Amino acid sequence: MELAWPWMLALLPLPFLVRRFVPAAPPARAGALRVPFFDGIASVGPTVAATGRRRAWVLGTMSVAWGALVLAAARPTWVGEPVPLPAEGRDLMLVTDLSGSMAREDFTLGGAPADRLTVVKQVADEFVGRREGDRVGLVLFGTKPYLQAPLTFDRTTVRTLLDEAEVGIAGDETAIGDALGMAVLRLRDRPAESRVIVLLTDGASNAGTLDPREAARLAAEEGIRVYTIGVGADAVAVPTLFGQRVVDPSADLDEDTLQAIADTTGGAYFRAKNVEGLANVYRSIDALEPASGEPLHLRPRKELFPWPLGVALALSLGLGAVLTTPWHALGRGAASIATPEVHA
Repeated sequence: MELAWPWMLALLPLPFLVRRFVPAAPPARAGALRVPFFDGIASVGPTVAATGRRRAWVLGTMSVAWGALVLAAARPTWVGEPVPLPAEGRDLMLVTDLSGSMAREDFTLGGAPADRLTVVKQVADEFVGRREGDRVGLVLFGTKPYLQAPLTFDRTTVRTLLDEAEVGIAGDETAIGDALGMAVLRLRDRPAESRVIVLLTDGASNAGTLDPREAARLAAEEGIRVYTIGVGADAVAVPTLFGQRVVDPSADLDEDTLQAIADTTGGAYFRAKNVEGLANVYRSIDALEPASGEPLHLRPRKELFPWPLGVALALSLGLGAVLTTPWHALGRGAASIATPEVHA
C-alpha cells in the first residue's frame, strides 16, 4: 500500500485547529420571547445528558468523515508484485539441420561419444537461455523445412521444442536454401535493424528448390544478417580390418557456400569441430549481437481512493439526514401540555 500524496495527511488536524483557535460566531441578539410555561416545555424536551451524547455522536461522525476524506485526497494505491516485461531486443531465428548426418557420433560429451544433434541441443539451449529480451524462433530442416516455433519471447518453449527435435524428422537430406528462405520470410516484416538468422548445418545443400546463395541474396535485400555454423569433427579414427584409419567425417560440409551466405548478408561464418568450439561460436555471436539485457519490470497499481471517499460521502449524507430531521419528541411533549382548565 502506498500514498501518492502523503502530504495531504497534514490536513487531518485542520478542523480541530479551527475549533481551537478561531473564535466562535457571536450569538444572535434578536430579542427574547417570554414563555410562562417554559418549565413544562423543558421537562419534555431532550435532557442535558442526551444533548451531550448527541453532540458527541455528531462530532465523532464528522471526525471520521473528515479523516476518510483526507485519506482519499492522499490517494492510497495498492501496488502489486513486479511483473517482468520483455525488453525490445533482436528478432533471432535459429535454423537447425536435422538431416541424417546429424546422427553421426564424432563429438565427445562428458567423456563419452555423442552425436552432433545432442551436442547442438545442449549448446544452443544455453545460447537461447542467455538471449534476454530477444524474440526467438526456430526453423528445423532436412529434406523439407518447417517452422517449429514462430518468433516469441517465450524462450523456455523454444528450448523445449529444440530439445524434442529428432534426427530425420524432416527427412534425411539437406535443404539449406529452402530453410533459409523460410526464415527470411518470417523476418521480413520485423524492424530492419534487429533481424538475425543463425544457420547451423553439417553438410551441403542437396534438396529443395531454392539455391542457398539466392536465399542469401534475398536476406541481404531485406537487411537480415545471417551467421552460419558448420559442425562436425575434422578427423576421427575408425577401426578397420587393417587397424585404425583416420577419416574426415565432415568431408561433405560445404564451407564455401556457408562462407558466401555470411559474406553476402554481413554476418560471419564459424567452424565448430568439438563441443568447446561450438560453445565459443555461440559466445562469439553473443558478442556480435549482444542481447538487450534484463527485462523491464512493471508493478501493477490500483487506485483505492474511491473507498474512503465513498465512506466520507455516506457519513456526510447520513449526518445531514439526521440533523435535518425535526425533534418529534418536542412536538409530542408540547401536545401533552393542556391549556389550564377554567372553572366557573
